[in-house]
Amino acid sequence: MKGKKKMSNLIQFENNKELKISHFLTISQLTSDEVHFLIEDASKMKKLQKSGKPHAYLKGKVLGMIFEKASTRTRVSFEIGMLQLGGNAIFLSSKDLQLGRGETIEDTAKVLSRYVDGLMIRTFQHELIEDFAQHATVPVINGLTDMHHPTQVLADLLTIYEYKGKLNGLKMCFVGDANNNMCHSLIEGAAKVGMNISIACPKGYEPNKAIVSNAQKDAKKFGSSIEIGENPQIMIQDADVVVTDVFTSMGQENETKKRLTDFKAYQVNEMLCKYAKDDFIFLHCLPAHREEEVAGSIIDGEHSVVLDEAENRLHAQKAILRALMQ
Repeated sequence: MKGKKKMSNLIQFENNKELKISHFLTISQLTSDEVHFLIEDASKMKKLQKSGKPHAYLKGKVLGMIFEKASTRTRVSFEIGMLQLGGNAIFLSSKDLQLGRGETIEDTAKVLSRYVDGLMIRTFQHELIEDFAQHATVPVINGLTDMHHPTQVLADLLTIYEYKGKLNGLKMCFVGDANNNMCHSLIEGAAKVGMNISIACPKGYEPNKAIVSNAQKDAKKFGSSIEIGENPQIMIQDADVVVTDVFTSMGQENETKKRLTDFKAYQVNEMLCKYAKDDFIFLHCLPAHREEEVAGSIIDGEHSVVLDEAENRLHAQKAILRALMQ
């Protein structure tokens, strides 16, 4: 018996724009036009939802969601997103799958492709999701790996655009652990849309060199820059957007004590943010640890847009789902 046909990777929407994309694994795999396309469609999804207009583009479609890491925003936004698009989502814990008992990724990907129309995976090793995409015959979406968090960054770019009215030419500053999934995807996203990005991190916590090197090509193409330094006051100077993340990510709990010491000078607080522009906005993917990576006065203050950012996960997810599964 023959399996499912390999999915078409050319999507044409009613506005006659085309998006050529088979999977959504990293921002780097997209062109600049594709990133802008998804932001534009996410904005459209948001307007449709706010106006109460139906947008059941995925009626009858089913998304399989595999979780090896805990989640609040990722699970809820994808599940609700599929419902609002007219489809359904199935939650699959790693404990529910035979992967935990030794079934190969290849077999799991091929079997699940017979049941569902798309797969979203939130896991640890990025190689696992790459393997899934290689063997699946349906689109695969990266809900988070240790190396990348592209769905979050698409929501971040949408949020920045809503508040600043543009992306090109703005300056974003990331403060904290730069060798993590958020910083990596922010570097890639900023480069794709022509944003300057500066990164303040202690020695030993720099972003992955290969990711930076690859993003530098896009930055050069679109006239933006990527800067990395240890002094947060210098890196945050005149920033339009300030971003941080937890100092200790999932799976690093045994390093908590050391990390709190190493990042002591990297808290985003009022003193540090005086170096940013007066109208800067603050982003955090959440969950946040107040008084660790960020002061309560910042994340709960007038510059914080973290709740809009969290809501925009829903709209960004819907744009991704539509692009891959319609």
